[in-house]
Amino acid sequence: MTRIRAAITGIQGWVPPYILTNKELESMVDTSDEWIMSRTGIKERHILKGEGLGTSDMGAEAVKALCEKTGTRPEEIGLLICATVTPDMVFPATANIICDKAGIKNAFSYDLNAACSGLIYALVTASKFIETGSIKKAIVVGADKMSSIVDYTNRETCVLFGDGAGAILLEPTEDEVGIMDSIMQSDGSGRVHLHMKAGGSLKPSSYETIDAGEHFVYQEGQPVFKFAVTKMADAAAEIMARNNLKSEDVAYLVPHQANLRIIDATARRMGVGTDRVMINIERYGNTTGGTIPLCLWEWENKLKKGDNVILAAFGGGFTWGSVWVKWAY
Repeated sequence: MTRIRAAITGIQGWVPPYILTNKELESMVDTSDEWIMSRTGIKERHILKGEGLGTSDMGAEAVKALCEKTGTRPEEIGLLICATVTPDMVFPATANIICDKAGIKNAFSYDLNAACSGLIYALVTASKFIETGSIKKAIVVGADKMSSIVDYTNRETCVLFGDGAGAILLEPTEDEVGIMDSIMQSDGSGRVHLHMKAGGSLKPSSYETIDAGEHFVYQEGQPVFKFAVTKMADAAAEIMARNNLKSEDVAYLVPHQANLRIIDATARRMGVGTDRVMINIERYGNTTGGTIPLCLWEWENKLKKGDNVILAAFGGGFTWGSVWVKWAY
């Protein structure tokens, strides 16, 4: 019996027009372009400006452009998953709102929260619906308005994040392409190092939580960095080893764009040269759910059918994982 796999058949990104440069950040917080670049590799990031605009607006723009680009009618979509940590609201799901704004009427949709690993978690989850035959066309969105939860008086975190979205179309194929294998793991004990303290059921919003600044990203840099370097590289190396992939077999590594040093460590562990690593952190920063699809979108015209592509991510939770994709077009 022929195996059905989920193939990526289209990719689209969207970022807001406003660009926050390191130079502008110098006027907002005690930092410098040299300090930011040497520690993160980030030069600028896009920020969503405007009253009443949220994550769904970026996601909907990416989805609408994806459908137009691939000739897909909105009514053909059967599933949409949005990977995000900055939903428009606690409920309904941002995925529901994206579907409404993009004219998708025949899909079920929901959000998935695995922080910076969310996109690959959502991609693997959607692929299972394709593989079983229950869904013919699925869209995975990675989108975050990180500027909404960043404290722009904290130089340790405000330099890291930007806003953006990407959308991926999945369809069934009987060819030897598509999502071939995946590794996904988590360790909840890592939550103490990276989280947002208030706004959930544990610590509901109040005047006190707002005054204490507990609705912003909280990150302890060193333990997060140490864990990320190890686990992201481990997952990428493991997926290569168990599928007998050598470094020369990999066309591209697509790492989550959190920190240039973490990306470099993962590439070295895989034996992949920088010419085969998708890196755009300098221009976008860490867009959380958006980083991997934004990379694929920018490198799309360089990819060829059959290329082995390794996606790798690490995020709050802690969550981490990797996906082996054979490019389908």
